[in-house]
Amino acid sequence: MTARPRRLGRLRRTGEGPAPKPRRRGTQPKVVALGGGMGLSASLTALRRITGELTAVVTVADDGGSSGRLRDELGVLPPGDLRKALAALCGDDDWGQTWARVIQHRFASRGDLHDHAVGNLLIVALWEQLGDPVAALDLVGTLLGAHGRVLPMSAVPLELQALVRGHDPARPEDVDLVRGQATVALTPGEVQSVHVVPADPPAVPEAVEAVLDADWVVLGPGSWFSSVIPHLLVPGLLDALTDTRARKVLSLNLVPQPGETAGFSPQRHLEVLARHAPKLAFDVVLADEAAVPDRASLDEAAKRFDATVELAPVARPDGVPKHDPELLAAAYDRIFRMHGRIGPWR
Repeated sequence: MTARPRRLGRLRRTGEGPAPKPRRRGTQPKVVALGGGMGLSASLTALRRITGELTAVVTVADDGGSSGRLRDELGVLPPGDLRKALAALCGDDDWGQTWARVIQHRFASRGDLHDHAVGNLLIVALWEQLGDPVAALDLVGTLLGAHGRVLPMSAVPLELQALVRGHDPARPEDVDLVRGQATVALTPGEVQSVHVVPADPPAVPEAVEAVLDADWVVLGPGSWFSSVIPHLLVPGLLDALTDTRARKVLSLNLVPQPGETAGFSPQRHLEVLARHAPKLAFDVVLADEAAVPDRASLDEAAKRFDATVELAPVARPDGVPKHDPELLAAAYDRIFRMHGRIGPWR
């Protein structure tokens, strides 16, 4: 698909102002962002403002909602987090925002289509047509005019499993095996550790290559046990994260997530991640300045990753616990310049 339909092509021309000019290759950092769900979307919405060399590597363990139904019925990778990443990479012009709304649209009915997202169906249809998940996602990205590339972290759908203390409130001291990303994310208990099935899933080669070729890698924010840590449970991807010469940022959440990280301090997030990947190092830990009541403890926790802590105002100023795209973009841009090379990058 090399040309857009003429009717949709008018959307760009009716936008406010001209489309941004493409930046010359080599004058901006190559960035890879890893995660899933709304956390990854927040990073991508910010990062696309500061670089055109952007790749998203997305978790494939979702088993709930539309994604879970398509996964169960067709045996495909869960498309939902991939769809959200593509939507986040859509531009701010009329073309990008129209397509972002289209692929995020969910059907409301009394039949089998109820709650299916249009983008999920589009992605799965192209997977079946092309027989290649990466090629299909690239084609969707071209259709949307996405400012970057979206890749699954593994070539097979994964089942997330967790050891949870107090998953059953009637047995608060017992540790149970909890299966499924959707169940883990909402557990009322305390997650002790997570693993994936199969235990040695293959990494997507293009994702490994992107990490090894990056200037910067960003992990997080997002659901810590169900979207962030799973990337460290794919051996090929963890090896790439360990071996890459790229500098790495660990981006923390604004608030603990009800369920899987309820009551977690910022430093506790680092401690549990270190237990799952003890050899992984980072250069920078980024946190919202208002979300860190104990800077000294966070500094100490960051030392096990050989990382420095950067605090910045990255939350929406209206008090809603979501990242502000412009503020988060400014924080990433400052980190890239202060802790890396000042362009040109290649």
